[in-house]
Amino acid sequence: MKKKFRTFFVASLLTASALTAGVASAAEPLRIGVSFQEMNNPYFVTMKDALQEAANTIGAKLIISDAHHDVSKQVNDIEDMVQQGVQLVIINPTDSVGVASIVKTVHDKKIPIVSVDAQASGPIDAFVGSKNYDAGFKACTYLGQTIKSGNVGIIDGIPVVPILERVKGCRAALGKFSGIKIVSVQNGKQERDQALTVAENMLQANPDLKGIFSVNDNGSLGVLSAIESSGQDIKLVSVDGAPEAVKAIAKPGSKFIGTAAQFPRQQIRLALAMALSKFWGATPPATVPVDVQLVDANGAKTFSW
Repeated sequence: MKKKFRTFFVASLLTASALTAGVASAAEPLRIGVSFQEMNNPYFVTMKDALQEAANTIGAKLIISDAHHDVSKQVNDIEDMVQQGVQLVIINPTDSVGVASIVKTVHDKKIPIVSVDAQASGPIDAFVGSKNYDAGFKACTYLGQTIKSGNVGIIDGIPVVPILERVKGCRAALGKFSGIKIVSVQNGKQERDQALTVAENMLQANPDLKGIFSVNDNGSLGVLSAIESSGQDIKLVSVDGAPEAVKAIAKPGSKFIGTAAQFPRQQIRLALAMALSKFWGATPPATVPVDVQLVDANGAKTFSW
C-alpha cells in the first residue's frame, strides 16, 4: 500500500505542477480526447466518472468516445478528436496492435498520448495499467488452492495485452498444481451474454469441470449464471473487483469465490497525470504499474472501487 501511495503521490505532484504552469497561460480550456474500448462495463464507467471529476477540477474539456470493441471505429474516433483540436489523448485500446497507426499519427502531431489499462503499440508516451499477470496468477492460485485437483476451463477475451497476460498468469498458477488440468479455453469477449453462452457450451462439453477462470468480472457474471443453472459444483474466479461481482462473491455458499481486483480510479488519474506531465515538457515514466488485490468472500464485505 505504501508503494501504491507513493506512486499516486508522485502523479499528483506532476498534475499539480502542470496545472500551476498551465492555468496562468491557458486562454481556452484544455481539450482532452479519451477513447475507451467499451462503455458497457462498470469498470470503464468508473474510469470515465473519475476522469470527469478530475477534468472538472482543472477546468478541462473531455471529448469521450466508445469504440464498442471495434478497432476501426476507435481509429476513426481518435482521428475526429485530432480534427477537433485535442491537446492530449488517453487511449484504452480495443486491439493493442490494431491502434498502432493512429498512435503514430497522434505522436507525429506532437500530441501527448497515454495508454491506460491496455498497452497500445506505437510511440505512446506512457502506459498506466494493472499488473495483469499477477491478477491471473493470484486468481488462479486461489482457485487451485480451493479445488486442489480436477479439470478447469478458461473464458478468454479480446486480443489485448492485459487479457493475454491474465491468461498467462492463470496458466502459470494452475501449472503448480499437479492434479489440475486445463481442458477448455473459449472466448467470451468479456461480455456477459456472450460469456453465458460460451460457458453453457463449455459445461455441456465438459460435465466434470471443477473450476473456471474468467478474464473479467463482466463476463464472469454470465459464467456464474451458467454455473448456477447447471447445478454443478464449479468454482469461479475472475479479475476486476466490479461491484456486482464483489456482491456475488460475498453471498454465502457462492460458486463465485474470488476476483483479482483492479483500481480503475487510480489508473485513469495516473494516466491523466502522465499526459499532463508530457504536455508541460516533462518526461513521464514509460510504464506505471498498479497493484492488484485478491478479494475473496471475507474481503468482499468491505471492498469497493
